[in-house]
Amino acid sequence: MIPQPTPLATPDPKPQPQLNPVAVPSPPNIAAKAWLLMDYNSGEILFGENADERLPPASLTKMMTSYVIGQTLKSGQIKPTDMVTISKNAWAKNYGDSSKMFVEVGKQVSVENLNKGIIIDSGNDACIAMAEYIAGSEDSFVSLMNEWATKLGMHNTHFVNAHGLYNIDHYSTAHDLAILARALIHDLPNEYAIYSQKDFTFNGIAQHNRNRLLWDKSLTVDGIKTGHVSEAGFNLVASATGPENMRLISVVIGANSEQQRADESKKLLTYGFRFYQNVQPYKKDTELTKQRVWMGDKLKVSLGTDRDISLLVPRNEVSRLKADFQLNTELKAPLKQGTPVGSIFLSVDGKDIAKYPLVTLDAIHEGGIFSRLWDYLTLFLQKLF
Repeated sequence: MIPQPTPLATPDPKPQPQLNPVAVPSPPNIAAKAWLLMDYNSGEILFGENADERLPPASLTKMMTSYVIGQTLKSGQIKPTDMVTISKNAWAKNYGDSSKMFVEVGKQVSVENLNKGIIIDSGNDACIAMAEYIAGSEDSFVSLMNEWATKLGMHNTHFVNAHGLYNIDHYSTAHDLAILARALIHDLPNEYAIYSQKDFTFNGIAQHNRNRLLWDKSLTVDGIKTGHVSEAGFNLVASATGPENMRLISVVIGANSEQQRADESKKLLTYGFRFYQNVQPYKKDTELTKQRVWMGDKLKVSLGTDRDISLLVPRNEVSRLKADFQLNTELKAPLKQGTPVGSIFLSVDGKDIAKYPLVTLDAIHEGGIFSRLWDYLTLFLQKLF
């Protein structure tokens, strides 16, 4: 028989702090076409509006250009010290009044400097230089961008260039860009570290990072990227760290000015840190329960989670957080360690807010022929009666 959901006791010996009830106001009104706030640890979207509407990402595109560069560096296919010869396609003069690094045709520039030119200066010229160096052409590089978008689960994103200049077929969403930001932070910490740099000087020209929140002392913002095209407005993806191992990611697309995109992003981040609390009820490989196993060399198997569970909960709901588990089916040997056999449900006042896999913490081998026969007969009789 499949067990019914049963409350689980928190195995962590450190109790959650008992806080006085906190009144949580409604999320702030945001002056933008689309926006959201995401919990980095869980990937949960706390709230947002038009988060899946396809819009021009502008230079937020360079987050994916940077992600592909970071993955290529990580794999060892290129090195930061590699020298890249600048082609006519990558010449800064091709990009008029748009953002650029000011590279010159025929000159050689290191991968490290071009990468900084993309992230800090938002250089369209640097994007083309790196695209050609990695993939031979911008078109081939863009195919890599779209492949990575698919792998990351960015289902409403399509790129046609490496820099983000407007094209009707070049689009993304607030949700997808938050997914990309989370992947950059998690998968490529060395690449992400560049996003916190406030300025970069190349060819005698000093340029400042356009992410104004890097200078805001009321928040601990360490990235990530700005963008602007007339067809969408002013965009900003930002990330900041806070107390209790919290990290938040905000996305604002379609604000009316540079200052407004910074102000609206700050509203989101400030609200999240003030009115949400990070809760870590279960640790990876901690036993949550034992369950009967049929046909095995042991009668019971330990079940738990294959990851540290961390989620954000409104501060007035922490004391009402409950956990249940449910098995998908009867447990029969053999079972490999780490086999998903059910789900862990976290809820507040009976409403599920998160779901995680329940897995076997031990390997269970088949039992002897007589014990297996006995279990088979027992199960058969249970089905009859």
